[in-house]
Amino acid sequence: MTGQAGPAAPRGGAHHRPAALCAALLMALLTVLPVLPAATAVAADAKPAVSLSKQQAGKGGEITVKGRGWRPGALLMMLICGRSTTDRGVIGGTNSCANAEGLAVTTDARGAFRKKLPVAEPPVPCPCVVHVATVTGEPATADAAFVVAGHPIAALPKEDGGGRLAVLATTRLEGGSGVLTWFGAPPARRLVLTVGNLGSTPVKDPVFGIGTAHGVFAPQWEEQQWRGTIPSGGKARVELPVELTAGAHGDYQVSLRYGGKVLAEQPWGVGRPWGVTLFWVLLCLVVPAAVFRIGMAVVDKVRPRAGHPARRTPKPAPKRGPKRGAPARSGRRKGPTEPAGHTELTEPAGHTGPAGSPATTTAALPWFTPDSAPSENRPTTKGHS
Repeated sequence: MTGQAGPAAPRGGAHHRPAALCAALLMALLTVLPVLPAATAVAADAKPAVSLSKQQAGKGGEITVKGRGWRPGALLMMLICGRSTTDRGVIGGTNSCANAEGLAVTTDARGAFRKKLPVAEPPVPCPCVVHVATVTGEPATADAAFVVAGHPIAALPKEDGGGRLAVLATTRLEGGSGVLTWFGAPPARRLVLTVGNLGSTPVKDPVFGIGTAHGVFAPQWEEQQWRGTIPSGGKARVELPVELTAGAHGDYQVSLRYGGKVLAEQPWGVGRPWGVTLFWVLLCLVVPAAVFRIGMAVVDKVRPRAGHPARRTPKPAPKRGPKRGAPARSGRRKGPTEPAGHTELTEPAGHTGPAGSPATTTAALPWFTPDSAPSENRPTTKGHS
């Protein structure tokens, strides 16, 4: 019995070892699995954040701005803005920022960045912040408190204790472009959004500010009043017209503000008015062709015709009298302008033409010149020996 029991014990122990290992692995997985969703949730709930290497610096200095929690590969704009706090944001929009000294930066694959920013004085007094916002894609912003040494400081405008509006849904631009926009007419859209009144009093006929910015330039603001009343705790659908200048094209940013605070921003890509380009191309072809045709018509008008040569007045030949010793010719009359060597033969006075009228026609025939005419004193060579 002891010989059989010895081998049986090792078999049983070897059979139970894989089961023990599987149980240990299962317990380890059950311990790790609750941690993974928590880590994933933390990463998903991470909000964009900004940190600074210095909390105070003077004009002309330089600080290092670090960011995390941004969208990977996002294009960001860094600005130093006045009249701003981290809780109230940038009051007045980018008009309160030093836009000329702003810098752009792109986040890495982890949504982080690191870049040096020159210190500049904003156009309004402090308190100041370093404002970082996305340029394209889903809007996101983050602020970090900063002090510009030597820059004036002023108190922020008081908040209205009554009605406070906030955007409850994503803004959008509605409408389309017509044929005239293709030829340079001003593009127009409607900014549609849903706002809610978070204050204790109703808001009647609120005045919103609509800003349009092209590229990295500051927006141009225009006030528009919305007719209606938003009760306390209520909401309303607001539509505001937005119009650009004639011939505008490219990437634009439409901003909405109320009470000095920017509520929403919406990108707007405007196509190029190709009709204007086509017009200038045709103009560059038609005008030279028209000038060429006019020039050819003028040249054809002033040049001499081949069938009508220019008339020239013949110069009268000098009168020559008969040389001395030359015999006089009878029946020969010379006109006042007849050249020497020509003779006019006249018919007798009684001769009439075919119609019975007296003939007055004269014939100009070639004749010998006085020097070459034969005479009785000059023998000819014919028959002369």
